[in-house]
Amino acid sequence: MKKAFMGVRLKRLREERGLTQVALARALELSASYLNQLEQNQRPLTVPVLLKLNAVFGVDVQRFSEDDEARLITDLRELLGEQPEHDAITLAEIRELAANMPAVARTLLRLAKNQRASHEREEAWAARLGLDRSELGAAKPMPFEEVRDFFYTRHNHIAELDELAERLAGAWLIRPGEAAEALEKRLEHAHGVRVVRSAWQDSGTEVQRRFDTVQKILTLSPHLTNGQAAFQMATQVAFLEASPQIDSITMQARLSSDEARRLARIGLANYFASALILPYGQFLEQAEQLRYDIELLGRAFGVEFETTCHRLSTLQRPEARGVPFFFVRVDRAGNISKRQSATDFHFSRIGGTCPLWNVYEAFAQPGRILTQLAAMPDERAYLWVARTVSRGYGGFGAASKTFSVGLGCDLRHAERLVYSKGLDLKDKGGFTPIGAGCKVCPRANCPQRAFPAVGSALLVDENQSRFSPYPAL
Repeated sequence: MKKAFMGVRLKRLREERGLTQVALARALELSASYLNQLEQNQRPLTVPVLLKLNAVFGVDVQRFSEDDEARLITDLRELLGEQPEHDAITLAEIRELAANMPAVARTLLRLAKNQRASHEREEAWAARLGLDRSELGAAKPMPFEEVRDFFYTRHNHIAELDELAERLAGAWLIRPGEAAEALEKRLEHAHGVRVVRSAWQDSGTEVQRRFDTVQKILTLSPHLTNGQAAFQMATQVAFLEASPQIDSITMQARLSSDEARRLARIGLANYFASALILPYGQFLEQAEQLRYDIELLGRAFGVEFETTCHRLSTLQRPEARGVPFFFVRVDRAGNISKRQSATDFHFSRIGGTCPLWNVYEAFAQPGRILTQLAAMPDERAYLWVARTVSRGYGGFGAASKTFSVGLGCDLRHAERLVYSKGLDLKDKGGFTPIGAGCKVCPRANCPQRAFPAVGSALLVDENQSRFSPYPAL
């Protein structure tokens, strides 16, 4: 048996029984000094002592189990790992808490669980009532959520940056698919910045872009395609030439923390970069001519599938609107790392998303474009296009990233898309019924429902097996 120092647990047991050290030592046939050493963690708790505790007091030895301690450590690491870096708690401190004060650890976990449940209920009711969570007094969002909400409220269209980028693209003679060379010249001639291709790692992860402000060297990963390299150079141009506009928009957003403001600046710089290499007028004209064929558009402008999808979700200039798209990027676990909407499509914030959505089916058919006619519980229908995208720069055995990218639009715009070809847009019976996530979806008879919606009545019937807490054999 591994040495187990569990003095606090032993002391708590003694206090619960109302015993002195001498009385407990006598009951366990130990010396008082030995028991004191056990309680002070100067000696490990041994198997014979555990067996004595069980025989004399009927104590469940699981109370002193290392497995129980390991589970507590795992749960505490997950909970405390969400805290800001300046409040970071070390693994050693977590182990000490789990080993010596398990009741305190369980209380912390229970409080956190109750808090999460409360936030989820608030989110669910806000979604049902069509309210912003701030209107219900919900907790302040995390910085990345706050920035994401900022873009969402702007319908993913930042007019000031779009117009500036389009003017500069014309002035610098940036041509579709040939932006990298023009941007490299601009950086060198206007800012004295030299662009080099060289691998650079930070904490074992390759960095795509690194700017040395002293030597004025922009280092780009050698594994980037021309389109990706152009995007990274355009992002650097944004920080050098569009900072006043970016700062002004960030201040207007009234974000609540410095971290959120930093994230907003990065997001706005990326927006500018996309608008610079994919100028609004040219890109919209090509998109209409090609009926929004994502692959053909990407080839025409020399950019990747995901970049094309993201740019398509921003084409909402009042005098020249494109199809209002929703853009989403998810991983296999259902985590939404990007979501933008040019309209009012509701992305779930809680409880995951719908497994019937084709963005998840795309993982089973990597690289293939899938289409789906989907109906939401409010009877609104959408056309969705989804495909996987992968990023991997290492050799054999190296880890890579795989996501599913989805692009959707309201059914009334579907005929403008090449992806509506062969689909019956009028047969609502053939539409896939999806929802925003089980916790807010009212579809009671969905075969994929994982748990009942928040706030709904759960009818328990011993003659039925729905929502069983244990897996069926």
